[in-house]
Amino acid sequence: MTSKQKTPRVVFQPSAYQGLQRGINQMVEAVRPTLGPLPRIVAIERMTRSRTPELLDNGGVIARRIIQLPDRDEDVGAMFVRHMLWRLHDKVGDGTATAAVLFQSVYNQGLRYIVAGGNAMQLRCYLETSLQVILDELTHMAIHLEGKESLAQIAETISHDPPLAKMLGEIFDIIGEYGQLEVRSGRSRELEREYVEGMYWKGGVHSRQMISDHTNLRTEMENVAVLISDIEIEDPRRLIPIVDMAVQAEIRSLLIIASKLSESATSLLLRASQDPTKFKAIAVKAPWMTISDRATALEDLAILTGGRAFAKIAGYTLGGVKLQDLGRARRAWADRSHFGIIGGKGDPRLLRQHITDLRSAFRQSEDPDMRKKLRERIGKLMGGSATLWVGGVAEREIDARKELAQRTSDALRGAIVEGVLPGGGVSLLACRPALQRMLEQSTDPDERAAYRMLIRALEEPVRTILTNAGYDASEVMAEIKQAGPGFGFDVRSGQVADVAQAGIFDVSSVQKAAVHSAVASAALALTIDVLVHPKKPQESVDTA
Repeated sequence: MTSKQKTPRVVFQPSAYQGLQRGINQMVEAVRPTLGPLPRIVAIERMTRSRTPELLDNGGVIARRIIQLPDRDEDVGAMFVRHMLWRLHDKVGDGTATAAVLFQSVYNQGLRYIVAGGNAMQLRCYLETSLQVILDELTHMAIHLEGKESLAQIAETISHDPPLAKMLGEIFDIIGEYGQLEVRSGRSRELEREYVEGMYWKGGVHSRQMISDHTNLRTEMENVAVLISDIEIEDPRRLIPIVDMAVQAEIRSLLIIASKLSESATSLLLRASQDPTKFKAIAVKAPWMTISDRATALEDLAILTGGRAFAKIAGYTLGGVKLQDLGRARRAWADRSHFGIIGGKGDPRLLRQHITDLRSAFRQSEDPDMRKKLRERIGKLMGGSATLWVGGVAEREIDARKELAQRTSDALRGAIVEGVLPGGGVSLLACRPALQRMLEQSTDPDERAAYRMLIRALEEPVRTILTNAGYDASEVMAEIKQAGPGFGFDVRSGQVADVAQAGIFDVSSVQKAAVHSAVASAALALTIDVLVHPKKPQESVDTA
């Protein structure tokens, strides 16, 4: 192996800028057609060419499908944008196309300025300072909407699917921003929804013999005592004292949560439940999760029902279980894959404090996976649950609509919490006067350049929406400017309109996240001076 083969390739200016820019522009141009209520479609060739191409209008998914460009310099720029868009998609579920065109505009303008002699580090500083001004302006513009009609309007702006939007508006009006929504493949060609009272977890009965309602394949119990654990119960003798204690306390319904139940332990519970009018006991599987997630689920169940969690990871056994260790609930149900609790009888003050703590952790967390888990826990504890069944003619249609429903529901949650903004890019246009005032007061050339770049970039989403819908962007922009603040262009009606009155909205949390990701990432990318490529895998093979 030669020393040259061992050495990474280092790329300096101006080649570094040129390669980065080409890669950035290629990635953004692949996403740009998807922006707006009348998007174009991007076709992704599948690995198996015998299958039809994947047709997409989701910027985040399109970026995710592009895994490498042939030119290594260009690939660095493309993957930089790809990472930004996918993180945004994971966090808020939408806004990727808006972020892409904003990023491209700021980067290309900034690059021209730096090549002409501008200071990259100072420009980055002023771009980041100006970003906060834009975010503050958007925060002041946000309005909160209530009612299923308003929520359906927002959902339609996001999904452009009126039937789906109407159903999601109704669902979130009932379950709220933290409510648990499960999107499943439908049983017909239509959309269907089902509301679940109380809260439920994955983990059905250990034995089908414990199901009493053979029509609905479900068991229900009233005034239930709950043994909360994730312990594996092999020896039935461990259950005898617990069952005897429940019978002596005149408890008629006992729900046992355990990760495993032997056949002999199952037989014991079935024998004890021979007369369900006097006593009934069923066992369900502990929530199907990782060890840490299961521990938090047991904690939630304990606070909800007022019981004690016997977690295997903490070294607990079922020896010495006391009556006060059992949780209580008004009702419980179980089927072959889930179990639910309705009307937990834990301390209301402890429950409220627990929910408050989880909400605080949710607001402070930046990790999308952690936020999703915390939101699901809050939703379970607050008791709002629904299932949306998405139907269709073909499996591909169902899968696409399920993904759209999930993306829309994520954005709707943000709309309920942080409100909505004038849509169609109008909220971004409304931020320009604040930047214009700062531009007029500034004398620093780098600061003035940053303001000018952002003022121009904030037009780009509107221009892209118009172009994608088949209009001349320059002509329509002149009409919008003449109409005044709050007016935009409704591409469906083909008219300039007051976007709020026309029901055209953007979700505040999505819009702010898109602007933040785009401007902060572009400011950082403008400071990249050198590219270092590791040697290709084939170069490491010694062919001598």
